[in-house]
Amino acid sequence: MVNFIFLISYCLISFVYSAKPFSKIDLILVEKSRRVMSVYHQGKLLKSYKIALGFSPLGHKEQEGDGKTPEGMYSISAKYPQSQFHKALKISYPNSNDLKNARKKGISAGGQIMIHGLGKDFGWLGKLHVNKDWTLGCVAVTNEEIKEIYDAAVTGTKVEIRP
Repeated sequence: MVNFIFLISYCLISFVYSAKPFSKIDLILVEKSRRVMSVYHQGKLLKSYKIALGFSPLGHKEQEGDGKTPEGMYSISAKYPQSQFHKALKISYPNSNDLKNARKKGISAGGQIMIHGLGKDFGWLGKLHVNKDWTLGCVAVTNEEIKEIYDAAVTGTKVEIRP
C-alpha cells in the first residue's frame, strides 16, 4: 500500500513539474514549410507548436496584402496583452532590407505581422485552426499557446522565420 501511495505521489509531482510553463525564451524559430514554431532559451529547445500562416505562404512577404508570412531575421518589437486575436507579439517586419526592396518596386511592404492566438470568436477551434493557412501574413497558435509564449517572450526576443 505504501508503494502504491508513493507511486501515485511521484506521478502527480512529475505531472505538475512537467506541466510547468517555461519562464523565458530568447529565440522563436518559425519553419514555414513544416508549419512549426519552436521556442528556445540559451540554445535549448523548450517547446514546439503547430502553426497556421498567411493564406499564401510560399515565398517571402514583399508587399501589403500578399498573404505571405515574411522570411528572415526579426525580433519582437511590441507586446499586445489584449488584441483581436487574444494576445499578440509584434514582429519587427519590415526590416531595412524589406523596406529597400519595397521602395525599389514602388510598393508598400506592409506591416503589423504578429504571432497571435485565435481570439474569442474562434478560440473554440483550438488546434483545428492549423488545418488551413488563414492569416494575412501572421503566425497563429491557439489562445492557450500564445499565452504561454507571450508570458515568456520580451521585447527584443529574436525571431527567425525560415522558408
